[in-house]
Order: sequence, then structure tokens, then C-alpha cells
Amino acid sequence: MAAASVSASAFLGSWGTGEDHSLLQAKVAGPPQLRVAVRPQPMMGSGKGGIFAPAVVVTRNIIGKKRFNQLRGKAIALHSQVITEFCKSIGADSKQRQGLIRLAKKNGEWLGFLA
Repeated sequence: MAAASVSASAFLGSWGTGEDHSLLQAKVAGPPQLRVAVRPQPMMGSGKGGIFAPAVVVTRNIIGKKRFNQLRGKAIALHSQVITEFCKSIGADSKQRQGLIRLAKKNGEWLGFLA
């Protein structure tokens, strides 16, 4: 078997010779740019978006604003009672219960129930 001679530059490729150093330097010419992730903002507060918004608006127009607000108030109160009973059953304190009720309100806004 003949011994093969391998130079150091063969292992390093062109990096060992410095040929591509200027090309690499041109590509990374400045400090790295930091990117800030931007979350799309839900339409909170406006109540006009959400998958259920059209059904909510049609229902309000059919039964009237006064009756609709009464029904919505009853539904919200019922849902709060369900959340309270759930919190009692799992042993959650009142602070956690309030957090769940706030989360339910935000989800209702996002889904369009408060349109």
C-alpha cells in the first residue's frame, strides 16, 4: 500500500487559504439584527370580530336589544356560576376563580359573543 500524502489545506478546504474570508466577511458585515416577534392583536373591546359575531348580531336584531342584553346577562351569570362550581370542586381559591372568569370574558370577546 502506498501512503497517501494529504496536505493541511485539503482538510481545511478554501478556509485554510483565506480565499473565501472576504466573501464571508461581506455576508456578516454588521452586528446581528435582533428581531422582535409581533403577535397579532385580537379585536378585543370592539366585539366586532370573531366567528360567532354574525350570529350574535342577527339574534340581537331579531329579538331586540333590550331582550338580547337580558339574555346575554343571564348567560354570563350562568357561566360564572359554572366556573365558580368548577373552582370549588378542584379547590381553587377566589383569585384563580377571578382569573378564569376574566379569561372567559376575553375568550368571549375573541369569539365574537360580545358583538
